[in-house]
Amino acid sequence: MTHKLIKLEICSVTVATDGTVHPDSSKTFSVMLNPNQLSHTCSISYNKTKTLGQLASALKFSAINPGDISFELLLDNTGVVKGSSDVQTQLENLSGIVYKYDGDNHEPNHVRVLWGGLLFYGRLTSLSVDYTLFSPDGIPLRAKIKMSFKGFMSTQEQAKRANKSSPDMTHIVVFKAGDSLPLLCHRIYDDVTCFDTVARINHITNFRDIRPGSRILFPPLR
Repeated sequence: MTHKLIKLEICSVTVATDGTVHPDSSKTFSVMLNPNQLSHTCSISYNKTKTLGQLASALKFSAINPGDISFELLLDNTGVVKGSSDVQTQLENLSGIVYKYDGDNHEPNHVRVLWGGLLFYGRLTSLSVDYTLFSPDGIPLRAKIKMSFKGFMSTQEQAKRANKSSPDMTHIVVFKAGDSLPLLCHRIYDDVTCFDTVARINHITNFRDIRPGSRILFPPLR
């Protein structure tokens, strides 16, 4: 069974004011040779804030961060690779997409990296070039490009991934018969001890005497 060769592509994307992302096909770099290795790193942030008198901080979930990727590309103009072109021209085309400062937006581009099952949105954090072969007159014939990207998540994707029960989200809960403020704090924050903070925010003087139907605000506690 033969498989169609799919080359890694990097293209510039624009981010609209509503958070939607729009790829710009006119600013696309298609690699000459696919990378032999690609690293994809994921991370989770935790709130490590200690309270007064606490010996150690509890790891409270804060956020799932967009991933980071890094890989190496080979640019070649020795004729070994079919359709190869000038190394400097290839590098300028690539830099124009991932590195060049955008005067309209006053920042470098957001980009999309697309390869097989990989769909990654991010921004360049580092780029290094190692020239490994030159012509007799000093023209680069081969170069190794090392790139790293920091993940980017649009507001639409953030909304889709957001867990509505997360303490990072602001909640307004209608108090029902049988509810208690500590119980609701345990359900929302996984911490019953913060009920006094929620009571102060809501100007509740007696947390044991909350009328059913009362609207209670549960803000992010950081």
